[in-house]
Amino acid sequence: MRAYVKAMLIAGTALGCGTMALAQSSSPFSGLFGGGEEIEGPVDLDIRVDGGDDGIANAIRNTSLIAGALKEERNNPQDVLAAARADYARILGTLYDQGYYSALIFITLDGVEAAEIAPLDAPAAVTNVVVTVDPGPRFRFSRAAIAPVAPDSDIPDEYAQGETAGTGTIKSAALAGVDGWRNQGHAKADLAGQQIVADHAQSTVDSQIALNPGPAVTFGKLNMTGYKRMKPRRLHKIAGLPEGEGFDPEELEDVRKRLRRTGVFSAITLEEAETLGPGNTMDVNLTVVEDKPRRIGAGFEISNIDGAQISAYWMHRNLLGGGERLRIDAEVSDIGSDNSGRDEEITFRIDRPATITADTTAYVETELAKMREDDYDSDAVTLGLGFTHIPNDDLTIDLGTEYYYERVTDDNGRRIFKVLAFPSSVTWDKRDEPTNAKSGFYLDGEATPFKGFDGTDSGLRLDGEARGYYSILPEDRLTFAGRARAGSVLGSDIQNTPRDYLFYSGGGGTVRGHSYESLGVEEIQGSDGPIKTGGMSIFNASAEIRYQLREKIGVVGFVDYGRVWTDEAWSGDSGWHAGVGAGVRYDTPIGPLRFDIATPLGNGDTDDGVQVYLGLGQAF
Repeated sequence: MRAYVKAMLIAGTALGCGTMALAQSSSPFSGLFGGGEEIEGPVDLDIRVDGGDDGIANAIRNTSLIAGALKEERNNPQDVLAAARADYARILGTLYDQGYYSALIFITLDGVEAAEIAPLDAPAAVTNVVVTVDPGPRFRFSRAAIAPVAPDSDIPDEYAQGETAGTGTIKSAALAGVDGWRNQGHAKADLAGQQIVADHAQSTVDSQIALNPGPAVTFGKLNMTGYKRMKPRRLHKIAGLPEGEGFDPEELEDVRKRLRRTGVFSAITLEEAETLGPGNTMDVNLTVVEDKPRRIGAGFEISNIDGAQISAYWMHRNLLGGGERLRIDAEVSDIGSDNSGRDEEITFRIDRPATITADTTAYVETELAKMREDDYDSDAVTLGLGFTHIPNDDLTIDLGTEYYYERVTDDNGRRIFKVLAFPSSVTWDKRDEPTNAKSGFYLDGEATPFKGFDGTDSGLRLDGEARGYYSILPEDRLTFAGRARAGSVLGSDIQNTPRDYLFYSGGGGTVRGHSYESLGVEEIQGSDGPIKTGGMSIFNASAEIRYQLREKIGVVGFVDYGRVWTDEAWSGDSGWHAGVGAGVRYDTPIGPLRFDIATPLGNGDTDDGVQVYLGLGQAF
């Protein structure tokens, strides 16, 4: 049988008559006595659309509860029947979204219309489900009016006379109209009314939307609840709500981001007050839930030549009740390396958010490092303080001051380097996902002027890196990734430059297929001839092709290149090396597990044979 049903998807407005099969069992008690033991088995689903429109068929399949149940292997006849009965309305809503308001929908279970089966009278078995849809004509707007519209409102272009009159378009236009006024400071903008009439004879929709902007609003007080260890004065400063300034919805989102960045809270809720105060002010209610203050983590990477690298950290979030974060990082690398001794580093860092501005974090950092390289030993201490400013989601600016002390022992004996440096960096990160990017780019630039003491030269160290990602095929299964890095030390002599300021190439972070820091230069003269050390300039480039083979498994092919120069500005003698290889990626909740095999390419200046790398996260 057929029944005509009026649908009211926009509040208070009937869009017209959609048509679908809908019936009830003849007796209210039939489901209690009908049917026998239910039998689960394979169920075939066939979706048929008159006219063969694959777009409609795909949209129906994506929204269908039957399709979802069968995908999850829920083949119980009662489940299939319940999903089928609910699918009439879901499919009708999908068709309304695409502008079809005169549709006929039939859903049969082994030839019986699902709407004619009582909810408790499921068949003993279901083997075949057929969804048949006659969408009818597509309706178009005879009128698409919305007023008053705020300047710079983003009303959809599809909301116009002659365009497809989908309910989704109407909803989007109404929401965009309200958002347009909110973006102009009218926090209480809302719909004043709407009139939407479907003309089935002409297959048109007459749509009129009225907006009520309401008054211009300014931010009132920030009312805070839920905090325990966090001091309210510091919580208020970290949130950074611009009280007394004009309302801007982006400011509320900025408050959420600042609070999330502290890591102190497990939940953050911001609510606009329902009523306005004197002078059209609007209070904002903030509720927070504090997370456990302490956190630990660890990482690892293994190479068959360079040995193992193990790192770990311990962190206390909200150390003094003001969102201060103490983090201690420790790393041991080159464990079991064929080319050098074991390196050890430990870093202590305290960050204090909302220092100077709500988006600026102050930090104090101390780093101790013991490096046992192939040609020299180094023991270094770095003491630094600085500020990290985050003006938006993509941009990070860091300015600092540090004192660097390094004691180097090589064939020339012992040498002390002392430097007062002023490091600064800018990072622009537009990647879609930092640990496994498929689109976007990443740019990072560093400039470090330094003043040397007691025989250490002064100069400027520059280092920059660019990464790009581009994906094709459905679900971005094939990704092309590239990375380039260039750096140089200007104004200093190589023999009087701290070893840590020089450049090396080789290893998992630069050129795979060659051992860690295997490429440098032989420039400093020792008692037995030239001593191998880092270079004054460097260039690295990498290219990867990543293919997602299955949901969690991907494969990668890559080629890396590196060159190091003896002099500043990429001049003087130089050496190069390159590597090529392939790898496997296994996706985990914290990033892809990486396994790479690489071998030297060409006749470069270093060649240690095949290298194997195991780590967490993409190479870049």
